[in-house]
Amino acid sequence: MRLTALLLALTLWLPGATAQTDYNLQVVATGLNHPWSITFLPNGSYLVAMRSGEVRRVSREGKVSSPLAGLPDSYVASQGGYFDIVLDPEFATNSRIYLSFAYGTSKQNGTRIVRGVLRGNSVEEVTPIFTTSPLKDTPVHYGGRLQFLSDGTLLMTTGDGFEYREAAQDRFNLLGKIVRIHSDGSIPRDNPFADGDQGHPAVWSYGHRNPQGLALDSASGRIYAHEHGAMGGDELNLITPDTNYGWPAVTKGINYSGAYVSPLRSAPGVAEPVTYWSRSVGTSGLTIYTGNSFPTWRNALFLGTLVDEDVRMLRLEDGEVVDEQIMFSEIEERIRDVRTGPDGLLYLLTDSLQGKVIRVAPDAVAISARRGEHSSKNRSDEQNSAEQG
Repeated sequence: MRLTALLLALTLWLPGATAQTDYNLQVVATGLNHPWSITFLPNGSYLVAMRSGEVRRVSREGKVSSPLAGLPDSYVASQGGYFDIVLDPEFATNSRIYLSFAYGTSKQNGTRIVRGVLRGNSVEEVTPIFTTSPLKDTPVHYGGRLQFLSDGTLLMTTGDGFEYREAAQDRFNLLGKIVRIHSDGSIPRDNPFADGDQGHPAVWSYGHRNPQGLALDSASGRIYAHEHGAMGGDELNLITPDTNYGWPAVTKGINYSGAYVSPLRSAPGVAEPVTYWSRSVGTSGLTIYTGNSFPTWRNALFLGTLVDEDVRMLRLEDGEVVDEQIMFSEIEERIRDVRTGPDGLLYLLTDSLQGKVIRVAPDAVAISARRGEHSSKNRSDEQNSAEQG
């Protein structure tokens, strides 16, 4: 076993292991009904999409608006509701936003994307641009994370619908996939199955269970996604097109009954995860920290956990996780989303009827004290040097 792997195992075993960095947790807003995602507007305010089927604007000071008008109704049941909300890469000139949500009824529902133009406290010109097919009759496992790529195309994760897990291996079926579309919903010609002969033209990757984290490393172009396993088997994956990620034919987890989903934990032609959790932590939300407020965190991956109620910071070297640290466990709430803000700070959403927006900022008092200690040490060293001289 490599030394880094041994150290990682020890870190994970130690109870309460956490990153020793000076930070301050600032509650920006509260009273949000199961917030699912957050995005950042140029004026410094935020849009928060909630599973309850609302999007609200939150000012930097924490004032929460009434729900934005003009958005479609959602199928709000169990895990269904509003999911991810993102800005168009050209938002400064077109004011477009994109929202994924559970569309349909109890008998026929799926994940849909709409786009519209944000004007004040309403969204206009709302247009559906993509809906998964076939529709299903289960109110769970929707996926729903969105990510624009550098070429302007849009990725969305979809879940397997729980009862339809075999569909994740069917490339003509949009359950259990990551799909790639243009911002108007049309299909890119360079998608793996664009001609429709070997799979649905929108499919980018397949064999996913319920991916609820998606992030682009803008420096390298790498795309990361994580997904919920069954009982164990939560995964972080490096996403590449025309790649099979295994579910349910290959998995590190087992059924909730204790029975095998599959006897295979690996197989030729199936991508191995970057890392996985043998005990489910309930991964949700993913960001690659690129800010300047916490230099020691730069380029690390941060993901929230719903089961363990903390955030995991992962450091990668040459595509392998060399360090995992437990962070912000003092919040003691389910973490639904983790994002890097344009101000260089981290933002967390807690998942409850009284959900919060929490801003992670440097602890100015601790930093000031540390600088004071450093200055005192320098003065003491200078004095000792002068006395010895």
